[in-house]
Amino acid sequence: MIVEQMTQQKQGRSVHSKLKARTRARAYKSIDKEIEKEEHLIEEKQILVKEQRYAGFWLRFWAFLFDLIVLYAINQVLLKPVIQMAGLESLHIITFSAGSILYAISFFAYFALMTKYTGQSLGKMIIGIKVISIDGKPLSWGTVLFREGVGRLIHQIFFFTKFIYIVIAFTPKKQGIHDMIAQTAVIHVEK
Repeated sequence: MIVEQMTQQKQGRSVHSKLKARTRARAYKSIDKEIEKEEHLIEEKQILVKEQRYAGFWLRFWAFLFDLIVLYAINQVLLKPVIQMAGLESLHIITFSAGSILYAISFFAYFALMTKYTGQSLGKMIIGIKVISIDGKPLSWGTVLFREGVGRLIHQIFFFTKFIYIVIAFTPKKQGIHDMIAQTAVIHVEK
């Protein structure tokens, strides 16, 4: 009787062990399939990014020039009257006038919001180019804020740093310093 019970317990454990092993095997196969799908999607995104036609220096220059014209118009029509009516033109914070601070905020907000929500500023839309993330993922707020905030600050802080933009002409993916750090690139948009 005791021997029979022990045999049944061993058989029960054996069946239970086999079921556990089968369940684990199925789970591993399922996980392996999911990993393969993810790797395949990542490879496809990387291939798409590699096959992009990158926008060079001059296209980006003309797009930026158009954006400056748009910003000038916006600032003259919207901000300047508000600054004058509020009497802020004579107000200075440290060495900056309130107007110049508001213009800088509008400049940053224009590029950050347009880049985050469309990947393009108005100038880039007209030229037919777009900002993308190198890894193929959508642009995150962190990436956009760094690219448009810190990146533009690096290029604008001193007179000679404006010339760093020329790096775009000589890099394989036509990236500026701010693009390299933010892991972004500017590509041609397919129409």
